[in-house]
Amino acid sequence: MQSEYVKKILKANVYDLAVETPVTQAVNLSKRLVNNILIKREDLQPVFSFKLRGAYNKMSQLSEKEKKRGVVCASAGNHAQGVAMSASHLSIRAVIVMPTTTPEIKVHSVRSRGAEVVLHGDTFDEACKHAFELQEKEGMTFIHPYDDPDVIAGQGTIAMELMHQIKEDIDAIFVPVGGGGLIAGVSIYAKYLNPKVKIIGVESEDSACLKTALESGERKILPEVGIFADGVAVAQIGEKTFEIAKKYVDSVVTVNTDEICAAIKDLFEDTRSIAEPAGALSIAGMKKYIANEGLENKTLVAIDSGANTSFGRLRHISERTELGAHKEALVAVTIPEKTGSFLTFCKSLGSFNVTEFNYRFAGRDDAQIFVGVELKEGEESRISLLKNLSENGYEVVDLTDNEMAKLHIRYMVGGHGMGVEERLFRFQFPEKPGALLKFLTAIGSKWNITLFHYRNHAAAYGRVLMGIEASQDDRDLQKQLDAVGYYYSEESDNPAYKMFLS
Repeated sequence: MQSEYVKKILKANVYDLAVETPVTQAVNLSKRLVNNILIKREDLQPVFSFKLRGAYNKMSQLSEKEKKRGVVCASAGNHAQGVAMSASHLSIRAVIVMPTTTPEIKVHSVRSRGAEVVLHGDTFDEACKHAFELQEKEGMTFIHPYDDPDVIAGQGTIAMELMHQIKEDIDAIFVPVGGGGLIAGVSIYAKYLNPKVKIIGVESEDSACLKTALESGERKILPEVGIFADGVAVAQIGEKTFEIAKKYVDSVVTVNTDEICAAIKDLFEDTRSIAEPAGALSIAGMKKYIANEGLENKTLVAIDSGANTSFGRLRHISERTELGAHKEALVAVTIPEKTGSFLTFCKSLGSFNVTEFNYRFAGRDDAQIFVGVELKEGEESRISLLKNLSENGYEVVDLTDNEMAKLHIRYMVGGHGMGVEERLFRFQFPEKPGALLKFLTAIGSKWNITLFHYRNHAAAYGRVLMGIEASQDDRDLQKQLDAVGYYYSEESDNPAYKMFLS
C-alpha cells in the first residue's frame, strides 16, 4: 500500500493551480517552547487552504465523459473552494452542498468561483448524505473531501515539499485531522522517506473521530460534533484514511476551544496571518504535546491548514485567547458590602493586573464580584493568585474552566438595583497596567459603589460603567468626579439603564 501511494503522490497533478507553500520558522514560539518550530503555510494557497491539492488532483484525472456530467461534493468550505476553483479551471459544472452553519465568507467564496451552492443540514455528515443523493439523481461524479486515493495523494504533496524544504531531520509533524485525508497523505509519504519521524494527529475535543477509532480499533460515528473548528467537524474518520492512520500515525492529541484560540494568536504573532480554528489546530496540539512530553531542542513542524475564518468570529476568538494560553483567570470573590471594599480588594491583588470587573449591588451584607485577572506565568500564576486571595481572607471560587461562566455569566452579571438611590456614570481613562487601581483610588472611598463593569480589551482607553449610591443634589460627588481628571458622563437617564439595571 505504501509504495503505491508514494507513486501516486510523486505523480500527483496539483501545480496547475496549487503552489508550493513556504515553511516559516515561528521565532517567538521557538524561543518560548525551546524547540525549533516550523510552520507549513497552507493558508497561502490560492483558496487559503490545502484542500485545493486533493480536489484538483482528483478532478484533473476525470474522463471527458465524467467532466461533461459535472461534479458534486459536500464540504464545510475549504474542500468546496478547492472543487469550485478546480471546476472553473477545467470548465466543469460543480454543485457544492454545504452545512447551513458554514461561515458566510466560505459560502461567498465558493459562489464567487462559479459553483452552485446548496445549503443543507447542520453538519458535514448531513450535507454529505444530501450530496450523495444529488449524485445518484443527476449522474455527477462525487469528489470526496478525504476518503479517495487521488485526494489523499494530492494532500500528500505537502509532505513531499516538506521533506525537501527542511534540510535538518524532522522529529515530528503535527497534522490537523477531520476526515483524515491530510494526515493519511502526509504520514504515508513522510514515513516512507523517514520512518523515524513522528506523525502526530491533532483533533478538536468535540470532534475526535480518529482518536475514538484508534482507541476502539474500529471506525465509530460520534453522536455529536462541535462546529467551532468547522474545517475538521467530521463525525466519522474515513475508511481508507483510517487504514493508513492505523499504520503510520504515532499518536493523537486533542485540544479544546480555548487552546485553539490561543494558537490562533500564536500564529498571528509569528506570521501576522489569522488562521481559521482548524488551521491553528496543529499548533495547539504541538504546544500540548511539548508540555506533556517535556520536549526540548527538537525540530517540529505544524501544518497551518487554512485561513478561511469570518471576521465576525474574531471577537469570540479574542475573548477566549487569554484563557487558552493560561494568561487570564476568572474568579468569583465574596467581599464585604461596604464603602471602600473595591479599593481594598484591588490593593490586595498586589502585582496582578485586573482585566475584567463585574458587580451589581444586591443587599447590605456580602457582595459577589466577577473578576478577570492577568496571569504572567500560566498555571503557577493562577495557583499563586488563589492562594493570595485566600490568605487575605477572601472566599474565592475559580471559574477559569467553567464553560457557563465563560460563555454567559461574565456578560450577565447585573440585574435591577435593590431600592437604593443610585446614579450611573461612564468613565474613560488611559489603559495601562495599574490603571484600574489608580482610577478607584482617585474616586476615593466616601461613596458606596452599587454597580461596576470593566473589561480590558487591549485598547488605548479603559472604559468603566459605575453606579454610585448618591442623591441628585450631592455636590461633593460632582466635585470629586471632576477632580479625578478622567473623561466621564452621567448615564442615569439612559433608557437602557432604566430598562435593565435601575
